[in-house]
Amino acid sequence: VEEDRTFGGEEADFGGGKSIRESMAQGTTTRAEGALDTVVTNAVVLDWWGIVKADVGIRDGRIVALGRAGNPDVADGVHPDLHIGPSTDVVSGEGKILTAGGIDSHVHLISPSQVVEALATGITTVAGGGTGPSEGTKATTVTPGAWHLEAIHRALDRLPVNVLLLGKGNTVSAEGLREQAMAG
Repeated sequence: VEEDRTFGGEEADFGGGKSIRESMAQGTTTRAEGALDTVVTNAVVLDWWGIVKADVGIRDGRIVALGRAGNPDVADGVHPDLHIGPSTDVVSGEGKILTAGGIDSHVHLISPSQVVEALATGITTVAGGGTGPSEGTKATTVTPGAWHLEAIHRALDRLPVNVLLLGKGNTVSAEGLREQAMAG
């Protein structure tokens, strides 16, 4: 860890006898006044720019700041965008590493259960193709034809990952390539 942005010894902690409670690390700041929706406390954040221990503030589903979260009325050094209020949910990041999602660039889209495994290992984006449990999908990472592309798009819509679909392009026919490209 290159930097501790939580001020070791004064961290915001949640649980029985811990500091995230009214008039301690939790203030009276409402969401309308800028309180976080969610705070991940005391996580080790691993990113391309470095490794830090920090609280991570989330509003509207997006990370808004890294630093020290808490109640600025009773604690010094609380980041101005990391106020914990009565409507803030807390996720304990103690002993955890928080990092950006990974990309798997060679996926045979055989089964939706692959997404569960991918997410469990930190993969949030997959690139590949297929049509499900077919011999073509087992052999290649492409999706052939307009009908299959439409079907796989519908199947992927409900999955909580980003997907880059690869289309089949192994023909010398200009019309065949055009048909595949127009299919999406």
